Amino acid sequence: MARARGLGLLLALLLPMVGASRPDTVVRLNKEVLSYVAEAGKAPLQRALQVTVPHFQDWSGGVFQPTRIQILNVHVPHLQLKFIAGFGIHLLAATNFTFKIFRVPEPLHLMLPMALLADTRVSQGSIGTPVVSVSSCFSLFDKAIVLDGHNSTAPALLAPLQNHIKAVLQNKLCLRISNLVQGFNVHLGTLIGPSPIGPESQVHYSMIDTPTITNDYISLNINAVLFLLSRPIVLPVDTTPFVLPQHVGTRGAMATVGLSQDLFDSAILLLQKAGALNLDITGQLKSDYNLLNTSMLGQLIPEVGRQFPEPMPLVLKVRLGATPTVTLQTNNATLRLQPFVEVLAPASNSAFQSLFSLDVVVNLSLQLSVSKVRLRGTTSVLGNVQLTVASSNVGFIDTDHVQPLMGAVFEKPLLDHLNALLGMGVALPHVVNLQYVTPEIFVYEGYIVVSSRLLYQR
Repeated sequence: MARARGLGLLLALLLPMVGASRPDTVVRLNKEVLSYVAEAGKAPLQRALQVTVPHFQDWSGGVFQPTRIQILNVHVPHLQLKFIAGFGIHLLAATNFTFKIFRVPEPLHLMLPMALLADTRVSQGSIGTPVVSVSSCFSLFDKAIVLDGHNSTAPALLAPLQNHIKAVLQNKLCLRISNLVQGFNVHLGTLIGPSPIGPESQVHYSMIDTPTITNDYISLNINAVLFLLSRPIVLPVDTTPFVLPQHVGTRGAMATVGLSQDLFDSAILLLQKAGALNLDITGQLKSDYNLLNTSMLGQLIPEVGRQFPEPMPLVLKVRLGATPTVTLQTNNATLRLQPFVEVLAPASNSAFQSLFSLDVVVNLSLQLSVSKVRLRGTTSVLGNVQLTVASSNVGFIDTDHVQPLMGAVFEKPLLDHLNALLGMGVALPHVVNLQYVTPEIFVYEGYIVVSSRLLYQR
């Protein structure tokens, strides 16, 4: 707990410095999620309502006799949660308490039906998490039912006994509801925990304003900050906030998550700053299918053949200068890379000499998927790789002749490298033990939407 509070304080101080006032992610929890939470919440609620009932002072024989009361079972056959527009969530639980009254000469068994009602407010916490608080809570009791059939012994005792139980439960049950909600808030606090992207990078999510609540959903505006070596990735300021339209995604989904263009731009910028998009492609002479050598290149560039009469392996040093761009259009996501590629060959002194360099443009199709909580990507090349000679130490280079060879030795290693990076994925907003199930992804102009069921597993 101390660690969580310390992290929360750090984020509260840090996030405003990196432009946390503008959302780039919107999480919309639809009313369908309330049915799932209600069903999953029955067992915890039943356990929480197992309170201790103090002895009942039974007036018998002119003196008070303490009578022990034990709750044998709490059953919640019906639990309903509903959004209260502009406020929070309403809870209605139909509950049956079974009591054992330790009377002499034989115990008495009672069932007490009860309706438990509570209104909870959902607000923004000081460290950027949703906070739920109980604003009102009360119980409605029905008449107690004698279960063991000894009605002749019960009437004189039943009314005062039931009043005693009601008075106890009125005080204790709402306190237990409040404690249950506080435990839920601790769980909601895991929303702001760091989620690793790679060995030196993380993403931090935080809620930036009070949730929007309608009769159909609760919507959280969330700021996502990516960190590289503890430094935030900061984009140029854009005054246009991201707003998730009303009717997007799959109808009936529990969660609708909107991810703006900014989040993708931040992720790509992080990869560039980390140098993760750079790679070296090395030819191997002993390979059965090796095109990356001086002999193959010499057939296209005569000067290479003259300088290297014996086959030598080549190295392509791929370095990313210009920032990659992600474009999100309806039903279409693309990634554009503009690497600088230097072609090197071994020199006599065991060093490498530069033969020529190329400015390259690669357009890629970006396919997105979600696994558990991580958004992952894979790429494929769109069209031909575009080459322009930047410099040459081997005379004139006809790019039309070099294009097929460079495409063959460049495309597959680049795709393998990119797909390994994008396959690590970025965690979507989530709390501990929560997963996205059967997600569907929709690409719109400037943002994507993940529509999904949710699964909570301890």
